[in-house]
Amino acid sequence: MAAIGIDTHKATLAVCAIDDLGSPTSERTFANDAPGYSDLAAWASEMATAAVIGVEGSSSFGAPLARFLVGRGFTVREVPPQLSRRERIRTRRAGKSDLGDALAIARVTAREIDLPPVRMADRTMDISLLVEAREDVVAEMIRVRNRVHADLRVLVPGYGERVANLVAIRNQTLAAKLLQRVKGVHAELARARLARLRALAREEHGLAKRLAGLVEGHPLLRLPGAGSLVTAKLIGEAGDISRFRSADAFAALAGVAPIPASSGQTSRMRLNQGGNRQINRALYTIALTQSWYHPPAKTYIARKRAEGKTSREAIRCLKRQLVRQVFRLLQEGADSLEVAA
Repeated sequence: MAAIGIDTHKATLAVCAIDDLGSPTSERTFANDAPGYSDLAAWASEMATAAVIGVEGSSSFGAPLARFLVGRGFTVREVPPQLSRRERIRTRRAGKSDLGDALAIARVTAREIDLPPVRMADRTMDISLLVEAREDVVAEMIRVRNRVHADLRVLVPGYGERVANLVAIRNQTLAAKLLQRVKGVHAELARARLARLRALAREEHGLAKRLAGLVEGHPLLRLPGAGSLVTAKLIGEAGDISRFRSADAFAALAGVAPIPASSGQTSRMRLNQGGNRQINRALYTIALTQSWYHPPAKTYIARKRAEGKTSREAIRCLKRQLVRQVFRLLQEGADSLEVAA
């Protein structure tokens, strides 16, 4: 038995076991609930207790199952969707099915020996949930703010000369005063949306303050350009940093490690557009901030530009340098998170 692949869904779990040659030996579908986990674990034990189990969606629909299997002593790995997507083409099965996806996941699990372990519930998961909650609130704030702008264009023509934006509290207060003079259902709805925008701002401030408290004192805050929100994003997305064997493995996850794209006598590297885009975005924020204000980074960017690289390419090079520092600081801060927990 080489591996078992599990494709997770809201109500079901498609499971496929393969042999050492990658051929399917058994395929089953289980319920995505507690009895289903027990049945799946019993089935996996009958197939082979030493099998490595790969789970796609181990941080969403498959999270409870992955933790259940780890608790039962199974070796469980997280399979990125982009890897199983490519492998699905090689299964030579017509169309798309959940069991076909499970076969692709099993083959990826057997082939890729450096897949990270699944994330367990810990303090980094709490931080990740709070970061996600704050980003949801920010997205809703943007939606409501744009809607209020649309309302004001109709209700108070020319308001833009007095209200530059609806981000600052003073501008929100001024917009509310302008709407006080207007009657009708439209104005009533606009005032309600403006009140909601203020409530969302208070909620966002509370979440940001809570995140700042959770990451207070973390070594990553010493890195120029890494504020509390960026630090929380990196901690939450990385999870248990011991899952990664090296800084290079972490760079591959972040999508900042270049990919070989050579052919014949042409030797070159191409941009990696895969990986965890949330970590990639956080690294970009740090790199961009340093390129503006941090003298060593500014010198590095200037040197890369002198070598003929574009501004974007120079930033990518800086991100590749930064990922090593971030990895080291995350390792250094792992103990402080355990103590705080």
